[in-house]
Amino acid sequence: MKMNQIFRIALVVMLPVFSLTAQENMESYLPSETTTEKDTIPVYATFKSSRIINARSNELVHKGELELIVSHRFGDAGGHNGGFKTFYGTDNASDIKVAFDYGLTDRLAIGVSRTKGATAIRQLFESNVKYKLLEQTEKDRIPLGITFFGNAVISTMSSNINPKVPDHFDSFSDRWSFVAQMILTRKFSSNFSLALLPTYTHYNRVGYGDSNDIFAMGIGARAKLTKRMALIADYFYTFDSENRKAYFEKNGLPFYNPLSAGLEIETGGHVFQLTFMNNTALLENQFIPYTTTSWRKGQFRWGFSISRPFSFKKKNK
Repeated sequence: MKMNQIFRIALVVMLPVFSLTAQENMESYLPSETTTEKDTIPVYATFKSSRIINARSNELVHKGELELIVSHRFGDAGGHNGGFKTFYGTDNASDIKVAFDYGLTDRLAIGVSRTKGATAIRQLFESNVKYKLLEQTEKDRIPLGITFFGNAVISTMSSNINPKVPDHFDSFSDRWSFVAQMILTRKFSSNFSLALLPTYTHYNRVGYGDSNDIFAMGIGARAKLTKRMALIADYFYTFDSENRKAYFEKNGLPFYNPLSAGLEIETGGHVFQLTFMNNTALLENQFIPYTTTSWRKGQFRWGFSISRPFSFKKKNK
């Protein structure tokens, strides 16, 4: 049985179970006469940023704050396109993103971004929403955090005249793609946090031989080394159909699962990340279904993000 069929069957089987138990489980999390104030204190700083590396984390911009984020992915460090001639990829930019996130409440944030794009589909505008459904609490009354993330992305590039390629658009709706993701997080200790990210990606239109819908499972982790340094990593396993794999491999375009790793450093209230990954794209809509570069071939690259928060809260006199 194909992996994506197993994934869909599992969802169908699990949903009725969740619907039968959800009310009972949620009622057990509500405060009762025996609940103390310490039982409802949320766990803070599961991760240090709104993103682990590629993967989103459960962290949000605070209410009334606007965050500017500039992200960059360089070219291949090794392989045919890397090495000293491109100064190990730093001469090339595979993708660039400028984003703004705003906190409507401490549990709900919205965002917009402009991204270069790293597949045939480029010139991308994104709108997104992130909402904390559940927060892990100090004494494990709620043992994990659950956050929803969703986005809608549109390409503004000119349409290709070839109707078989993905950047050919017959209508306005052909330009859109979407992501829906649940972010399940747990801070096991002050030194280790883990995230699981079941993800669904949809393109209204794809090229010949491709699939409109892709399911993936992501995993991300943070392991603290010192007071101000930590190892971070994330990985996405894509549940590709065998037909899709076979078609693209036959045409010399194999897909790989995106893997990222790096070092996180906290300095003066800011977080810096020195990270490496095999994917070229920044948006989930592209790096989950369309990573075509491999660590084994030296096709990994340096990436970074710089963020700057601005507060619009009124200061108390």
